[in-house]
Amino acid sequence: MTDSLQDVKDRLILAALPEIPFSGWSRAVLADAAASIGMDRTMAERAFPGGPVDAALHFADLADRQLVQEAEAADLAKMGLTARVKWLVRRRLEAWDQHREAVRRAVSLFSLPIFAGKAGAATWRTADLIWHLAGDGSVDFSYYTKRLGLSAAYSATLMVWLTDGSEGNAESWAFLDRRIADLGKLPKLKQMAGNLLKFRRT
Repeated sequence: MTDSLQDVKDRLILAALPEIPFSGWSRAVLADAAASIGMDRTMAERAFPGGPVDAALHFADLADRQLVQEAEAADLAKMGLTARVKWLVRRRLEAWDQHREAVRRAVSLFSLPIFAGKAGAATWRTADLIWHLAGDGSVDFSYYTKRLGLSAAYSATLMVWLTDGSEGNAESWAFLDRRIADLGKLPKLKQMAGNLLKFRRT
């Protein structure tokens, strides 16, 4: 049976991850990854016509989908809402601990101004997914404040995690605890959410 395009992309990303720490997210690495799993080298170009940034975006999507599987297998119902959010953020990062340098390279790629919009959209999707998996049912103003707040908390925790040498990433999770505790305490964040809500209603 022919693999779906999503399956092909997943396989290419997983095959490329070990080389990315040395060579970065590049068309050559993606082509080599295709060859390493028995695909034509041109499959990488066909799967990711936008090149490395398309591949890095798919990596984020793959990580989100893996988080869904983990959440479904976990007993989140026994946790409070805040505990669920923390657990989900931790698992979103911990799952890729052995590929931390590949994640760092992706973050560097998305730090380029030309990709700022795509990076922001990917972070928003992850934050939205985490709230959804945690069981959040908020709408309107609260919906936007929660996602804006978690997007900021997740992004900041990601940056700490990328350089965290503490045992069990303890510094990252302590930082996450503080950032989650700060959610809802930022007037500026509420103002941003209000502006976004007005924009989407026009």
